[in-house]
Amino acid sequence: MRQHMMGSMIALTALLGGSVQAQLLPGPIGALPGQVTGALLPSLAQGGPATVGSMVDTLGLDRVGEGLDRASLRDLRRARLHALIGANRATLEADENGSPVRRGEVIVLDPSPALLTKVQTVGFTVLRQDRIVGLDIAVVILRAPKGDNGREALVRLRKLDPAGQFELNHIFEPAGSALMATTAALAAGSSGKGHAIGMIDGGVAAHPSLAAARIEQRGFVPGAPRASGHGTAIASLLVGNDGRFQGAARDHALLAADVYGGEPASGSAEAIARAIGWLATNGVRVANISLVGPPNRLIERAVQVAQSRGMTIVAAVGNDGPAAPPQYPASYHGVIAVTGVDARDRALLEAGRAAHLDLAAPGADMAAALPGMGYAVVRGTSFASPLVAARFAVASGDSAARLATVTSEAQPGRGNIGRGIVCKPCRIAPATVGAKK
Repeated sequence: MRQHMMGSMIALTALLGGSVQAQLLPGPIGALPGQVTGALLPSLAQGGPATVGSMVDTLGLDRVGEGLDRASLRDLRRARLHALIGANRATLEADENGSPVRRGEVIVLDPSPALLTKVQTVGFTVLRQDRIVGLDIAVVILRAPKGDNGREALVRLRKLDPAGQFELNHIFEPAGSALMATTAALAAGSSGKGHAIGMIDGGVAAHPSLAAARIEQRGFVPGAPRASGHGTAIASLLVGNDGRFQGAARDHALLAADVYGGEPASGSAEAIARAIGWLATNGVRVANISLVGPPNRLIERAVQVAQSRGMTIVAAVGNDGPAAPPQYPASYHGVIAVTGVDARDRALLEAGRAAHLDLAAPGADMAAALPGMGYAVVRGTSFASPLVAARFAVASGDSAARLATVTSEAQPGRGNIGRGIVCKPCRIAPATVGAKK
């Protein structure tokens, strides 16, 4: 087992082939950024202790080679989740499938006053009680009785009220990539409201490509939003504008919901649901979620309500390979599930799976912003998802019309890519912006 895991790690350091130039696509939903030659001088991200090399490694799997198979990816996923829980034992524990959850917390949806009274008589404590603004979902977070873990508390509650809606407070991860919290300054701009695209991720750092962007950020964990490498990269692919680097929805405002606050043990189902509610309240039509986790009743309900109010949710399928369980929210009905392709239009071999797969977009051999200044070579379905979200954002009409418009531009590729590849010209070749590997 140890040798197999070591082989998996070594496989992640093998270099894949370089990027190729993409061609501008004609289409009915607006001009796409093209590719140009030349290079910009990169520099280290400001305000963080990491080197460019270590920062790039946390943004995505940009080096993948032979030996990376389904079993390797499955083992890496298990090891990663185990390590996350082990490093945060005061706040996290595992559910029955090994996924991280908030320790001793149980979510109750739309509980009656009688039920709340009943559960408190058997040892549960009410930690938080509220209605999610924008979604009108009543949520109560219970603390398990002394001596019970979350799994045991869930069993106890279901016996107490078989018709009740109970769930653990799962933790969702950036889709196959580390959060990479940083002390870099947050991106700031004029109000992001008004024809905005939404994202739920880590916080967005200041960067030249985002200097003129209309961005509003809000935190959904205690404390102010905190910049992250993952969130900055996603934001740049959406609304970046810096010479040769052009985001795919750069004329849109951006509402960025930070569900981590710089802490990898954050990203709870509760925080994500509240973030969806904030986006819905502000009239966001399209939201990108490059996060993955197990099925969760609260997230499912939040997605359903947001969709009923006209929001299109686009989500990455993750990078844990086809042997991993289906990932959420990409697997929920109506969510646009996105995988990634490389510069040769090949599906990423590490791409995860969902209950359905809708579209693919560039997810390798491409550049995205580093916190502060400079660009990194990124890889993963995390970075394909915002490109698809951008195409939905610039399309017109209701959800059905936007879906029809975007899928009409899908082009063939190799491997499991759903209905095809969209936003092919959105790939920014690393060489054109001097991106660091």
